[in-house]
Amino acid sequence: MSSFRDILDMIYSVIKTAEFVDILDIIVLSYVVYIAIKLVRETRAGQLLKGILLIILVYMIASAIDMKAITYLLSATLNIGLIALIILFQPELRRMLEKAGYTTWGLWFGGGSSADDATWMKAIDAICDACVELSATSTGALIVVERQSRLGEQIANGTILDAIPSKELFGNIFYNKTPLHDGAAIIRDGKILAAACFLPKPQKEELINKRLGSRHRAAIGMSENSDAIVIVVSEETGAISVAENGVLRSGFTREQLHQLLTEKLIRAEEETTMKKVKRFAGKIPFIAKNTRKNTKRKEIRHGSETKQSENETTEGQSTQTDQFTDSKDV
Repeated sequence: MSSFRDILDMIYSVIKTAEFVDILDIIVLSYVVYIAIKLVRETRAGQLLKGILLIILVYMIASAIDMKAITYLLSATLNIGLIALIILFQPELRRMLEKAGYTTWGLWFGGGSSADDATWMKAIDAICDACVELSATSTGALIVVERQSRLGEQIANGTILDAIPSKELFGNIFYNKTPLHDGAAIIRDGKILAAACFLPKPQKEELINKRLGSRHRAAIGMSENSDAIVIVVSEETGAISVAENGVLRSGFTREQLHQLLTEKLIRAEEETTMKKVKRFAGKIPFIAKNTRKNTKRKEIRHGSETKQSENETTEGQSTQTDQFTDSKDV
């Protein structure tokens, strides 16, 4: 009972002397541990972690029974444990950092597309028209639309085109007798930058439906490793599918595909740009003040123009009424 009372007194003393920085430190550390556990559970790193714990257990047993050779080798191994962990968990750590870069704060540092809305609209129309025609002939296709995260690795292993998209060009690329049909076409800034590009495999390929072919699997893998939108036309059924954030959705019509691409590539880009401008203007008082002044001037100008147009409309109506009265009198 006294030991339990000592533990309570210790906890109370720690809480009593804790400051705000200590609480923040504990919260951040807890969150990091939670992310690490979640990362381990979702990947093959769990098996590696079990192996590391087994090595530690063998080291403790060997040290307890004085097995000098094994103890020396295991202690030397554990001394470089941090470097070994970085090497072993390199794919998982890289994926975690990439996911952090896809968040709102991470995308703040990245640049958006340099193409204007008109260029993107032409590209979207070409993609939708091509997908409909390829679907009608059951021609397989794989189109990756790049967004914030750059796909330099995938572009490097393909063939550079840098061409304006059109349904005829897509049809030529994915025709099964051409050298470029085996792979993906990557769209950057409203242009077909490269074709015949190979995409990464999905993280949990064994959990994907076995009926899905290599194109659909590559689309899921690419959407897991980036924020790109990947469009797939099935060679077997002709169905149009879209992969985004590791999720594959099928059964798209031309209208649905056009609406999705417009929302993701044009409206989302405009919203992101406006948010950046507002945040930047809010941080600098001079810019914020000028922005408010310009907005106020526009509102006053718009109000005066509206009032003037109303006056002109009223005068026109009165003139018409006078004319109608005069003609009636005659």
